[in-house]
Amino acid sequence: MSLYDILSVLSGGLVGFTLGLVGGGGSILAMPLMIYVVGMPSTHAAIGTSAVAVAASAAANLFGHARARTIKWPCAVVFAISGMIGAAGGAQLGKMVDGHRLLLLFGLLMIAVGLLMLRPRTGGGEPNVRLDRASAARLLPLLAGFGVGVGALAGFFGIGGGFLIVPGLVAATGMPIINAIGSSLVSVAAFGMTTALSYSFSGLVDWRIAGLFVLGGILGGLLGIALGQKLSTYKRALTLVFSGIVIAVGLYVVANSFHA
Repeated sequence: MSLYDILSVLSGGLVGFTLGLVGGGGSILAMPLMIYVVGMPSTHAAIGTSAVAVAASAAANLFGHARARTIKWPCAVVFAISGMIGAAGGAQLGKMVDGHRLLLLFGLLMIAVGLLMLRPRTGGGEPNVRLDRASAARLLPLLAGFGVGVGALAGFFGIGGGFLIVPGLVAATGMPIINAIGSSLVSVAAFGMTTALSYSFSGLVDWRIAGLFVLGGILGGLLGIALGQKLSTYKRALTLVFSGIVIAVGLYVVANSFHA
């Protein structure tokens, strides 16, 4: 195994560890890790490859929420399908943007994500909300509208977009935060897959690196979950620390982009 491979596994492990420890946001680190640690020379290839890792990570976490029955499937599926349309368009647009400019925008996005993570997540007051014939006229336009918008951003930047999907689901349906988190993983996996396919058709996915990244993510995720259970009382503090790291990395990406 080469140094290139080892760095890929370790980078994936860091993303998985973060996801397991704080429960979200870790995927935002995938793309900068691929560029600055693994050493991928192309911003677009890093986005396409990280999208594979994001989709795989979300799919792996999806099973746990499905077993716990925290996913509101009809709402999640409508949001995901609408978002896949947006993600396909966003990915196509992202490939047309210059790599340095795209990296600069991604750095600004990281800063915004870090700041959003400083706010406590709150859910709605409708635990029994469901998408059926009676509620379709009210919920469908909201779910589809939020889905397309969030999917477009996810596809453009090659991210899971969970930090936007969760509040989008809450705003559209009023579901509790635990249901929004579980349901968001359906969209994260769908958006990541859509973006990855779009970039792979353009030859912008390194499948070997993606596989190693996913392997590291699985191992890191197991460690993060185990440690997260022991440090559950410090969850808010861990999230604040991680948000600071995301902001710092975002500032570095922005500064480096201006320098380049």
